[in-house]
Amino acid sequence: MPFFKKEGENQQAATIEDLSQKIRDSQMPPDVEKISVQELDMLSKISPESSEFTIGLTYIDYLANMPWNISTEDNLDISRAERILNEEHYGLQKTKERIIEHLAVKVLVLKKKPHILVIDDEEIARKNLTHILEKENYDVMAVQSGIEGFKRMESAEFDIVIADLKMPGVDGMEVLEKIKIKHPYTQVIIITGYATVSSAVEAMQKGAYYYIAKPFKLEEVRLKVREAYDKKSRLRSAKGSVLCFAGPPGTGKTSMGRAIARALRRKFVRISLGGIKDEAEIRGHRRTYVGAKPGRVIEEIRRAESSNPVFMMDELDKISQEFKGDPSSALLEVLDPEQNHTFVDHYLDVPFDLSRVMFIITANVFDNIPSPLRDRMELTEFSGYTLEEKAEIASQFLIPRQIREKGLYGYQPEFTEKAIFKMIQSYTREAGIRTLERRIATVCRKIAKELLHDIEENNTSGAITITPDLVEKYLGRQKYHFEVVEDENRIGVATGLVLTETGGDIIFVEAVKMKGSKELLLTGSLGDVMRESAQAALSYIRSKADSLGIQEDFFEHHDIHIHVPSGAIRKDGPSAGLTIGLALISLLTGRPAQRDVALTGEITLTGKILRVGGIKEKILAARRSRMKKVIIPGKNTDNLAELTDTIKKDIDIVPVDSIDDAIKNVLLKP
Repeated sequence: MPFFKKEGENQQAATIEDLSQKIRDSQMPPDVEKISVQELDMLSKISPESSEFTIGLTYIDYLANMPWNISTEDNLDISRAERILNEEHYGLQKTKERIIEHLAVKVLVLKKKPHILVIDDEEIARKNLTHILEKENYDVMAVQSGIEGFKRMESAEFDIVIADLKMPGVDGMEVLEKIKIKHPYTQVIIITGYATVSSAVEAMQKGAYYYIAKPFKLEEVRLKVREAYDKKSRLRSAKGSVLCFAGPPGTGKTSMGRAIARALRRKFVRISLGGIKDEAEIRGHRRTYVGAKPGRVIEEIRRAESSNPVFMMDELDKISQEFKGDPSSALLEVLDPEQNHTFVDHYLDVPFDLSRVMFIITANVFDNIPSPLRDRMELTEFSGYTLEEKAEIASQFLIPRQIREKGLYGYQPEFTEKAIFKMIQSYTREAGIRTLERRIATVCRKIAKELLHDIEENNTSGAITITPDLVEKYLGRQKYHFEVVEDENRIGVATGLVLTETGGDIIFVEAVKMKGSKELLLTGSLGDVMRESAQAALSYIRSKADSLGIQEDFFEHHDIHIHVPSGAIRKDGPSAGLTIGLALISLLTGRPAQRDVALTGEITLTGKILRVGGIKEKILAARRSRMKKVIIPGKNTDNLAELTDTIKKDIDIVPVDSIDDAIKNVLLKP
């Protein structure tokens, strides 16, 4: 028995020594190293057979394997980054422009010469320090008193201040205190010929970066100034921004994040937040039971083995809120640039610096993200693609990729332009390109099957050209028709434009009247906002019945029923107010509404049309449905400047400020 006990003790001692070496090699911050050593000391006193030993062992090993000081160096070649983004994404010019701006700012910050202020009443010391630092390519200013140093700091920003401890008037300790109050990120190095242990301790407690005794060594000054500037740069990086990519599915949000990581030569990390209910998924579990683990953020950074990856959080707008906690609130500390340099995971229980991580958030609908989180993000919108852009993306990216993946690389089937347009128009109806890629994949599978059959039967195979007829053969009868344009104009039916999670779309508002007792019926799974829009439209028409050419008592002995088809789909939002109003006016005046004219806008009781969102997505939806004219609020005219000529081609966009203006453009003579 004593032999086995001694064997176990030797094994425990070897494990402790191994962990101790890991702690020394991990380059963790001093305060974290202190905690690790304390935990290790406690571990050495616990029996290796107890569960506490296993928990402690796992915890210390986790701390030692965190990338405390491991990071990748950014590649800040703007031309290369722009080339990579253009290679991997067609279109999205504004999005790519914003990313290049982000990189340009980093380049300028890195190229800026560090500014150093030397405060010393001895002329020889000032000259020596200035000479040493200017040779290191620093921008140096030297003054002889603390008062003069304060004046300089009011008119210029300094990265590092080197101050003598003993000076007449304002001494170095007072300089240190005032700088730390007004300029907390500025690093201060105290230098003195009267060095004592007590003054050194006092200076470090008050926030000095380092304490150097005169006569100083040149190499010591160079080294500590360089280290102080590196620390200043890290602290300033906490002021970065969080990018939010918002747009319909399939528009390239995730792949853009990967392209950014490739352009910067950083590691890429992605987690999906959709459906996360437990706050511990973000913050981690406390180490009070076996099986506790860190949150997803710390876990993914550990796996990436880098403290500065590009970290993408997908589907933030679909995060859940339940009794287990609010995960979106837990994300505040992760994403807030003012807090995340000291993020504390419940499992680690020590601060970890997330300020160097580049966070990218994705969402389908930006407004569905909780407002405290929205306030910390910079929105970059991903709108849908035009027909021409989809065709170009299919030719350049989707078709070559599917040919490779389906084993057709040696046979090179050729897709004609008409075949690509047929797939887009007749077999997809989406803002993005995800369904289009699936259709191309289906065609490629059918081709692979036919090629294999030809090789087995005839031992030969020829090049295949994909025409519109072959597309119909492979994909079956077309799934989408342009019934909007082809159908006839009708009384009481208006075409509207709405914004959904999958991009812009069209809706039809139908209105009928029948004998009854002044009741307004609303069907079609309408939300509260659309119901109020319908009531506002009816009240406006009743108040203006005479000028609209409608009998004033039209509502006395009738019911009015407003219906929006596709009743299984819930609909809400203010954008349909104008469409509902025009459908009612068409019904009551007997004037047909033009089927190929689409409307969007919110109305007031006085007939004014208010601004709405998603103009670009709605106009893209109108183009997909072959609309000839789109009526938008006059207050949205500024949005037209953001649209390319391709989007505005073949469609007439008419801004209007009142319902009367809309009537002239939509309703025909009775």
